[in-house]
Amino acid sequence: MARSKSEQLTPLELEIMKVLWEAAPANVQIVQKRLGRELAYTTVQTMLNILLRKGKVKRTLKDKAYYYRPVVSRRQVIGQTIGDLIDRLFEGSAESLVMSLVETRHITPEKLASLNALLDKEESDGKG
Repeated sequence: MARSKSEQLTPLELEIMKVLWEAAPANVQIVQKRLGRELAYTTVQTMLNILLRKGKVKRTLKDKAYYYRPVVSRRQVIGQTIGDLIDRLFEGSAESLVMSLVETRHITPEKLASLNALLDKEESDGKG
């Protein structure tokens, strides 16, 4: 299933979302200070406005400053990003993604055993 471009976050948008997940509500100055790099105030303000248009954040006016807070969770963004990765690189096959992780040794046999145990637990809990 193809995802719209507006659902995807750029690397900078993701950095800003990480700040908001930790420090929301936050104004432009707070976000600017908490980012791990130097960015102009106007750049941060522009990026927050883009996130607002994308529906990822909301803002409220308080003491002449807008305060932003995320309206999507970290889990939602991870799910959308992984879904997009699976669609684009693995033709929609999550199994192909997992096989690629195993083949490239990004998942160790120990981690794979842990995942299998987790799947077994989920399956048995679902039947219970």
